[in-house]
Amino acid sequence: MAFEIRKIRTPQGKKKLAREREEYFRLMEQGVSSREACRIVGINRRTGKRWRNGTNATKNRPAQPAHRVRAERVVSSSRHLTQEERLYIADRVREKASVRKIAAELERSPSTISREICRNRHPANGQYRPYAAQARAESRLPRPKPGKIAQNTELREFIQDHLDKRWSPEQICQALRRHFPDRPELHVVHETILQHFTFQGRENCGGTWPSTLQRARAGARPDGQAQQRQAPLSRPMVMINDRPAEAEDRAVAGHWEGDLIIGKDGASTIGTLVERSTRYVKLLHLPNGRGTELVRDALVGAVTMLPAHLKPSLTWDQGTEMGRHHEFTVAPDVPVYFCDPASPWQRGLNENTNGLLRQYFPKGTDLSVHHRNQLEAVAAELNNRPRKTLGWETPAERLSTLLATA
Repeated sequence: MAFEIRKIRTPQGKKKLAREREEYFRLMEQGVSSREACRIVGINRRTGKRWRNGTNATKNRPAQPAHRVRAERVVSSSRHLTQEERLYIADRVREKASVRKIAAELERSPSTISREICRNRHPANGQYRPYAAQARAESRLPRPKPGKIAQNTELREFIQDHLDKRWSPEQICQALRRHFPDRPELHVVHETILQHFTFQGRENCGGTWPSTLQRARAGARPDGQAQQRQAPLSRPMVMINDRPAEAEDRAVAGHWEGDLIIGKDGASTIGTLVERSTRYVKLLHLPNGRGTELVRDALVGAVTMLPAHLKPSLTWDQGTEMGRHHEFTVAPDVPVYFCDPASPWQRGLNENTNGLLRQYFPKGTDLSVHHRNQLEAVAAELNNRPRKTLGWETPAERLSTLLATA
């Protein structure tokens, strides 16, 4: 008798969807695909996936283990080639029929047939044997499988070491290819690293999600309408629209973006500078606050140490800490350009850099405890991370090349 989807979908306490769950796994064990089983019992496909793969523990719910489905006929789904199709493929391969002709006769994709022959033929003599191919296909179906990272200690230690340095998964993947070009067993994609820390993969890492993995921050909330704000600086400002075009297209190095990151209760501050062309980062030590004179002196000290061709301009927002911007412009001869109110996207590189720095200086913490040497170490670590936008070079490498050519 066909399963009857219940019309009243109200919660049933601890027995919620118990009947649907039982029928779902019964269908799966008969070889019905997950999509079709979900449709029959009237549940969302995500619910079925969660039942199969298990869930992690939360405050209100214990962890649910993965459910291993033992199918009576593991390849009965139309998504997979059947034993009869593999016998037909073997016959046609012996007759030297083309892959496209076999695919047309079986009403399958040519890539499906090509992949089947390449994957399941005998590794020694290259012959396609249908019964051995069927056995290999069935052995690959059970889930979950041991991950590549969990099986390779060297790979796992390399990834963990760079996660401790707060590299992103994509940066780690590119570093693996650069350091081990001739060892494909150490090459992974960034999605593999992310999946290693989910579901069964978390069991291999102590069951926790690494705090060093980069995460998207919460959405910013506007403080008010830009039109209602008054200009915080009394001195005339040169706006970003007047900045040279070479700064906009990053054609010439030396155009910097700057800002402050604020600590707990607004009582502590660290200044940030990032060069637009090389993405090189410098941090300003401001242990005594963010007064206009303190920020001016810190900026003068940082910029004075740069070569002349690396200090054409500085772009900042209209924060009150830049109240002495005219003095800074005169001292090291660096013009300052200001963004429009409520337009952080005009300093997008600096905003992104500040997000990376929050890995080291979390919001709501006291930033005054970090000494100058600690700031220099953090800046060095950021400058030695490979960047996708630089063709996986590091900012330090790009700056070194620039100085050598100059």
